[in-house]
Amino acid sequence: MKTINNHSHQKLLLGAVLTALCGTSYAGAKIEIDEDSWISLGIGMRTSLSMVSDAAPDGTSSSTNFNLENTRLYISGQATDEIKFYFGTDKMWGEYGVLDAIVQYEPSKYFNVWMGRMLTPADRIEMNGPFYGLTWGQYTVPLYPSDNDISNGANGQAGTYGRDEGITVWGSADKFQYAFGIFDGYSADANQSDAPLYATRLAYNFLNKESNPGYYTSSTYFGQSGDIFTVALSAQHQDDGYGTATDSGSFSGYAVDALFEKVLGGGSALTIEGEYKSFEVDTVATTPDFPMFDGEAQFLSAAYLVGQNIGAGKLQPYLRYTENKPSVGQSSDLTELGVNYVIAGHNMKWNLNYSSGDANASGAAGTDSDSLLFGMQFQL
Repeated sequence: MKTINNHSHQKLLLGAVLTALCGTSYAGAKIEIDEDSWISLGIGMRTSLSMVSDAAPDGTSSSTNFNLENTRLYISGQATDEIKFYFGTDKMWGEYGVLDAIVQYEPSKYFNVWMGRMLTPADRIEMNGPFYGLTWGQYTVPLYPSDNDISNGANGQAGTYGRDEGITVWGSADKFQYAFGIFDGYSADANQSDAPLYATRLAYNFLNKESNPGYYTSSTYFGQSGDIFTVALSAQHQDDGYGTATDSGSFSGYAVDALFEKVLGGGSALTIEGEYKSFEVDTVATTPDFPMFDGEAQFLSAAYLVGQNIGAGKLQPYLRYTENKPSVGQSSDLTELGVNYVIAGHNMKWNLNYSSGDANASGAAGTDSDSLLFGMQFQL
């Protein structure tokens, strides 16, 4: 997987876009080229302060860390109503590089084609990305291969932050939504056959239809989309997607996720989100080039949006419980109790949460610890 590590390239790109914006009449950082063509610019940032018990270098003191979790630049546009593009960057392993780069052909709501680097169709929490989750700590269950790098430090062997190079066909018919893609997938030593990754997501909206860009998702709409009840199945498979060059096997995984959001009186809303996930690796390789979880995992979250404003925003307290059960090794769990302060939906919110347990995105039991985190999120 290639990333842009030359900071001057990104600075030149940003400078060129900003120069164009400053010299063009626009609204909301949007350059109108002609009646059908335009380019828009956006940014996204997430930053936090975390304190974790017994995590300081001395092994007994609490650690205190300021974390710049995401710094994203979004550039999108279209040449015609049907031919569009999207480009995004983020911080990766201390550098800044290409997160998304998609050529988009969108002739109708029923059938659309994206090609480039993009999210592989997966479960809701991975389709949310970090900016559209209900909870700050949504990544505590094992992740599909293209998102697994954030937990095992594989630096792009199977994708980056849920993204991979490939092609996705997506669309909807009434309340049914689908996405199917073929991607490079895991491409290191174990994949001697150069087998691709197949990924799909199928969702049905029993109440109001969720509205998001493409096949992406959110885990709360803060009551602004009416009553929601959506159930989805995601699945991924890759031959030679796990193991070593001399002892390779396939990876298969599926997840069933559900979101229920009920609008209540006075601007309040109840949100419940849950998921069951099952992964299987078909080899007994003891030192795989790319570690993957084998077993079952699940989580359940519940939140209540308080209707009355407090200052500039609304409070949304929530509770989340995660349980990971590997086929071999110790099971783990984690409880997160938190509150979102929602100022402008997912574009501006703060979060305060306390978590306790040993579950994490690798699926393997980690250190049993308590943590307190305060985070701030901004998008434009």
